[in-house]
Amino acid sequence: MPVLFTIIGICAFAALLLAAFAPYIRRCAGGGVCTSNTRLDGKTVLITGANTGIGKETARALAWRGARVILACRDLTKAEAAAQEIREETGNKRIVVRELDLASKKSIYQFAENVLKEEKLVNILINNAGVMMCPFTKTSDGFEMHFGVNHLGHFLLTCLLLDLIKRSAPARIVNVSSFAHVFGRINFKDLQSEQSYDGGLAYCQSKLANILFTRELTKRLKDTKVTVNSVHPGSVKSELTRHSFIMSLAWRVLTFLIKTPKEGAQTSIYCAVAEELQEISGKHFSDCSPAFVAPQGRNDVTARKLWDVSCKLLKIQWD
Repeated sequence: MPVLFTIIGICAFAALLLAAFAPYIRRCAGGGVCTSNTRLDGKTVLITGANTGIGKETARALAWRGARVILACRDLTKAEAAAQEIREETGNKRIVVRELDLASKKSIYQFAENVLKEEKLVNILINNAGVMMCPFTKTSDGFEMHFGVNHLGHFLLTCLLLDLIKRSAPARIVNVSSFAHVFGRINFKDLQSEQSYDGGLAYCQSKLANILFTRELTKRLKDTKVTVNSVHPGSVKSELTRHSFIMSLAWRVLTFLIKTPKEGAQTSIYCAVAEELQEISGKHFSDCSPAFVAPQGRNDVTARKLWDVSCKLLKIQWD
């Protein structure tokens, strides 16, 4: 009995400590905040996957700044609901919805064609949409879903819109990656994970691909007044974990350590508007500050090879 009482006492004391320090822990877990007051009146922002999560919060924040915001989403019903919510809250009526399925080359081409016809400017492109730890599935073009959506879809979209973005300069491209890139490796012998599949590793590979894409694109955008940076939003409570029971459970148990979508969007917003980043390109950010990039994310040979392989898979020329 004394041992039992001791254990209960320790647990109670730990619970009291946690309760006492919870506000401070929550504040630290929330991470950095974008403090820039930059206005975006007259600017056009395009955000993929902006109907929910950090994409929606990014769209909301940039709408408050006066931007014309294009929500590029697969689910038009959710996207229109999000757009209407943002219009009503911010008073900004220039929030538009366009259909984009990053798992379909046909959809990406159609979307880009419409944007090029309808928009005079795209000043900020935020490649935000993604999938995480989903069961092994393929896109309509036969690519493994993580690699196809998180990397190839945004690679193709950026390629198709780049001339317009250059004409809109000074302009910015923000690629939403993840700290998970640290655990990623580009398996050129099995990019589509057909020989073996692990949802976590496939996700990490795709996030590393985002980092390498940013690195190579930076070189190609030299002297264009178009910058490109990548971000790690942090561990965010969002729909991304819906395919993983363990991740969803962990998010619920450790909820006070997990960022809200608004907190998770801060670094994307920072990279889109911060005055001090006007000429900064090829960097990686987290919590609105420069962040660590794993050695495999700094490999120029791998970055160039991934670029070439991506062009071949998508059957495009992008020199």
